Amino acid sequence: MKLITTIHQYDVSMFTWCMNRKHLNLFAEISRRISQTGDGYLYALLGVYLLCSSLPVDRMFLIAALLAFGIERPLYFVLKNGLRRDRPQEAIGIQSFIIPSDRFSFPSGHTSGAFLMATLIAYFHPAFGVLAYIWSSSVGLSRIFLGVHFPTDILVGMLMGISVACLSLSLVLH
Repeated sequence: MKLITTIHQYDVSMFTWCMNRKHLNLFAEISRRISQTGDGYLYALLGVYLLCSSLPVDRMFLIAALLAFGIERPLYFVLKNGLRRDRPQEAIGIQSFIIPSDRFSFPSGHTSGAFLMATLIAYFHPAFGVLAYIWSSSVGLSRIFLGVHFPTDILVGMLMGISVACLSLSLVLH
């Protein structure tokens, strides 16, 4: 129990540090735009591109992505609604910059989806791997700076996205 309390205290202090920078309106706006790239629209566009591509690597990418999101989305839903961790606004009374799409905080679905996609991009198109991981990290951090997630929500979202992508790759490629 003491470990959970320590983790929560760390989470609140890191979150508060981030939120104390909210007077930087430009930073908040940049975070909002970065966060929006993880809403799922880009994944759909990429899926359409991969579907239209005649390259075998892109077909495998599409299959791996569909399988990964088919695993990740239900897992995310069960965890988020089963664990029911309040978002920072309700938990510690901090005003967020955006209205989240659902009630609970843990894990971060934006971060999970972004790291899932970054892992698949890094596997199928290694030249874009570093850029993909920078983008996915930015999505996760933006969720903290917007006031809708604690750092551990992001950490678990990242681990979940990478793990599910690796599971998908192992199932599709073997």
